[in-house]
Amino acid sequence: MIENNLNFVFTDKSLLTRALTHPSKSKNNYQRLEFLGDSILNFLVGEYLFKNCDKQEGELTVLRAHYVSEDHLSQCFDEMNLEEFVILGKSLKGKITTAIKGDIIESIIAGIYLDAGIEKARDFIIDKLHIADFENAENDNFKSQLQELVQANFKCTMKYETVKAEVGFESKFYMDEDLIATGYGNDKTKAEQNCAYVAIKKLFEE
Repeated sequence: MIENNLNFVFTDKSLLTRALTHPSKSKNNYQRLEFLGDSILNFLVGEYLFKNCDKQEGELTVLRAHYVSEDHLSQCFDEMNLEEFVILGKSLKGKITTAIKGDIIESIIAGIYLDAGIEKARDFIIDKLHIADFENAENDNFKSQLQELVQANFKCTMKYETVKAEVGFESKFYMDEDLIATGYGNDKTKAEQNCAYVAIKKLFEE
């Protein structure tokens, strides 16, 4: 029973069904819930970190980005063993992507909020997203983290320009036409991750 996995019992079961239904299956799907859940998630994670973590604004922003990222939400989805409960259309052939997993977690958060209020949504986030363990949070996917941060704080385009260097690769990160950071690595992926790390430090932690 999925509610055992969530550690929450819905009074309005239709909210749970809707939160688990992908747009490929029905018009009565999770998209509107996801919209609301994204806002609730950002607020409650920010609130928790503000009250419990003494880091400065830039570092708090980076921490929040970790907990609301698709990668982290996808991991939490897997920990709760939710895959068998997702309602997909035939076109997806049973494939549940990282993005879908993140969308469903946000939709469930919205469903809990609508069903039982902000306190229950807060309890779910603290329990199932492990934000009380923020001191030990590790996220080395700096490209994903940087994308989340920039989208949340700026209105601009983003791009990497990565080329072979004398040794390995050199990557440059741009916001609109402004060069923000440069990074190096033995391969293209490592160069872009290092470049994103430099950009995060420059934009959000200095």
